[in-house]
Amino acid sequence: MAASTAIAVTIAGSDSGGGAGIQADLKTFSALGVYGASVITALTAQNTRGVSGIQDVPPAFIAAQMDAVFADLAVNAVKIGMLSRPEVIEVVAEGLDRHGLSTVVLDPVMVAASGDRLLVPEAIEQLRARLLRRALLITPNLPEAAALLDEAPATSLEAMRRQASALRAFGPRAVLIKGGHGEGPSSIDVLLDDEGFLELSAPRVATQNTHGTGCTLSSAIAAGLARGQSLRAAVSGAKAYLTLAIEAADGLTIGHGHGPVHHFHAWW
Repeated sequence: MAASTAIAVTIAGSDSGGGAGIQADLKTFSALGVYGASVITALTAQNTRGVSGIQDVPPAFIAAQMDAVFADLAVNAVKIGMLSRPEVIEVVAEGLDRHGLSTVVLDPVMVAASGDRLLVPEAIEQLRARLLRRALLITPNLPEAAALLDEAPATSLEAMRRQASALRAFGPRAVLIKGGHGEGPSSIDVLLDDEGFLELSAPRVATQNTHGTGCTLSSAIAAGLARGQSLRAAVSGAKAYLTLAIEAADGLTIGHGHGPVHHFHAWW
């Protein structure tokens, strides 16, 4: 009898430029040996220079996608990305409950690398109230963590730890605050889980090709969890994978703005 196939599902928006969102998630799953399925929450007209349009998927059809996927596939982990409106957050929360999904990595996507807003302001409270407590792990960057707490972005490791603790009080089992928007020669992420704090450091790479880094990290963590890794092993492995993907990004020539990371750096 064949071994079971590791399966991860991404619930997120589509990036027509291919560097972030659903496209980045599926590339990451594939690169890390996991079968990827998807639930599309929004369509974006987007390239490396920015987002020129967003078309939300009707909530009922998001629910239909979730029901179709989860009724058939033995899903090991779920990654959640762009949820642009309160009603979308609500239908995703209901779907997670309906199908009993608990291995959930939530990336609270608010703003694209180009600076374009992907989450309407009134949806932030809905995100706090309805989804954070359903996640195994949330992965905000410094501005997203600040927005969820209605505070200024952290500028020190001490402040990152404090904000991680405050976010964990909303109910997720673990919090990973990403330091990519910080300063200094190293990019330091802070993880808070049942074991306490863990700092993950990597050299900061000088490149403008960082489109999709948050999507890639969260989906890499979901891939690790889908393959049966512990949370800390999945987070550490995802950080290492993303660092190599960023280092290899300048080997690609994609667009004229913030290009994507190189998801398949190990192969081409």
